[in-house]
Amino acid sequence: MERESMEFDVLIVGAGPAGLSAACRIQQLANEAEQELTVCVVEKGSEVGAHIIAGTVFEPTSLNELFPDWKERGAPLNTPVTRDDIYFLRGADSARKAPNAFVPKNMHNHGNYIISLANLCRWLGEQAEQLGVEIYPGFPAAEVLYEDGVVKGILTGEFGVDAEGNHKDGYMPPMELRAKYTLFSEGCRGHLGKDLLQQFNLDEGKDPQHYGLGIKELWDIDPANHEPGLVVHTAGWPLSESGSTGGGFLYHLENGQVYVGLITDLSYSNPYVSPFEEFQRMKTHPTIKQHLEGGKRVSYGARAITKGGYNSLPRMHFPGGLLLGCDAGTLNSSKIKGSHTAMKSGMLGAEAVFEAIQKGSEGGDDLTAFAEKFENSWLFRELFAERNFSPAMHKFGTVIGGGIAYLEQNILRRPLPITFHDTTPDHAALKPASECSKIDYPKPDNKLTFDRLSSAFMSNTNHEEDQPCHLQLKDPEIPIRDNLPTYDEPAQRYCPVGVYEVVDAEDGSGKKFQINAQNCIHCKTCDIKDPAQNIQWVVPEGGGGPNYPNM
Repeated sequence: MERESMEFDVLIVGAGPAGLSAACRIQQLANEAEQELTVCVVEKGSEVGAHIIAGTVFEPTSLNELFPDWKERGAPLNTPVTRDDIYFLRGADSARKAPNAFVPKNMHNHGNYIISLANLCRWLGEQAEQLGVEIYPGFPAAEVLYEDGVVKGILTGEFGVDAEGNHKDGYMPPMELRAKYTLFSEGCRGHLGKDLLQQFNLDEGKDPQHYGLGIKELWDIDPANHEPGLVVHTAGWPLSESGSTGGGFLYHLENGQVYVGLITDLSYSNPYVSPFEEFQRMKTHPTIKQHLEGGKRVSYGARAITKGGYNSLPRMHFPGGLLLGCDAGTLNSSKIKGSHTAMKSGMLGAEAVFEAIQKGSEGGDDLTAFAEKFENSWLFRELFAERNFSPAMHKFGTVIGGGIAYLEQNILRRPLPITFHDTTPDHAALKPASECSKIDYPKPDNKLTFDRLSSAFMSNTNHEEDQPCHLQLKDPEIPIRDNLPTYDEPAQRYCPVGVYEVVDAEDGSGKKFQINAQNCIHCKTCDIKDPAQNIQWVVPEGGGGPNYPNM
């Protein structure tokens, strides 16, 4: 069966905030200029929004620029923030609330909204289609098409291949989707983004990228406990017990629901740390528990976030395309927000592409004009001003790092004249298990705390079982030969849905490394944290993975 090919003016990979904002903006510009352009968005999820998960307290800066009339258009920004509470959890039972005056300015949320980012993306997808954009959900981008050092588009994944690589009934070969310019907005740790970074050496001279794992649940809670618009952030326990950093959140949205979650920085050093179990423990703290008691968990999910900030930001332009949003790492971790920055990067990318096409470009150019647009934007100024936040947190811990943020944001009102750096990649931060203490995590009570498998079920995750494993080992021997004796194979603990297990081999020969790929919720943590960088995440068959409602 021959491979089909389709041609577009602009191809966008990923229907997240960056990709959909780029699609809307370029189509707006084309419509205003009465210029006919073909703009296409491909999305690996079963629908727009299926794979989108974030906190989310949303800053509407970029949305105000993209659609000034978003309220009239019915954008799902339904719950304005009414109050911010920030607590330092000093142990399992004690906490200290931070006085408002001592909270870094960027952590105040006046004017922001508690939203479902998945639902905002669904809405953005509707706006894009109304403007004339084509959106193809269920189409995974498997490879970048290169010709003579220029990006020419992408190759989609195959459909109907069994686990042994044989074609099944209904087999569909990959398609070539070609474009003058291809914009990559896959989100954190995009697998094509990784390829582009290497192909064009985009991160030369930059700090290694850094990541966190965000785990989140949606709860229906007792109406007596509900306060729409309340934002609660926490730092300290339980992560502080293992010397790890990160923070918790609890947001009261509409309809008697709350989001609760924990972000664990993936720079942690103790291989016995389980971000999933740390999150379960966090919910038992009285500060959080009081909101959830009497409620019911209705959804679960997890996703890695790109949080290295300005110091880790790669060059985002290359011949034939752009790397945008969290695929590049535009999140502002001092605000704990990346949606408005991703959207702005997409809009800047759209403007650079449209101007090139208007000037008669046939595609393939290195869009250096994007760099100038970026450096003249509020996005650049925001990220540059907060460049010390993540490395200070990693180098000095939450208390001192938070103090530096307060000094810069509230007292000096400008960044320090020095720049901190964190040059240790997250995967290299792990210490040998022999140097660390085991952590005794309590068993779940199935009321407030839960196990991984029941949580995976709550993410509505599904993959066609008889397909090649999309979690590939470069060397199948490393997990048992190297990682198990040195680190007690940390994949057993860092995966938030139990994809990886060390089990007894059926033939009695010892231990084997088992991959339960069906459980995978596409969080990318394994691709990031494996100490040998031996696990490579590639796209499964289209439409597989989680299906997040209201997340």
